[in-house]
Amino acid sequence: MINKLKNMIGLGNEVSFGQLINEGAIVLDVRSRNEYASGHFNGAVNIPLEEFEEVLTKIKNKDEVIITCCASGMRSSTAKRILEKEGYTKVYNGGSWLDLNKFSN
Repeated sequence: MINKLKNMIGLGNEVSFGQLINEGAIVLDVRSRNEYASGHFNGAVNIPLEEFEEVLTKIKNKDEVIITCCASGMRSSTAKRILEKEGYTKVYNGGSWLDLNKFSN
């Protein structure tokens, strides 16, 4: 049941985030600027969810690998859905930035 729920919100474990990051994936942190300033994944780009339209102008290649993250995985799930709706094809919900941090160099 828990795995089904994880897959529904884009947190399934069929993806190797470490490999994607090592291959140059863009990591988008969708938390507020204050949250980001208090700690973040090294190399993440901070675009708060409420300013998310900005992503659409900054990442023109819709086949770019993108990993979204936030505090718990809920906002990053929303960001993933927005990107997919706009035609981005390789978007993954990385969940918490703290979980992704284990892949930081």
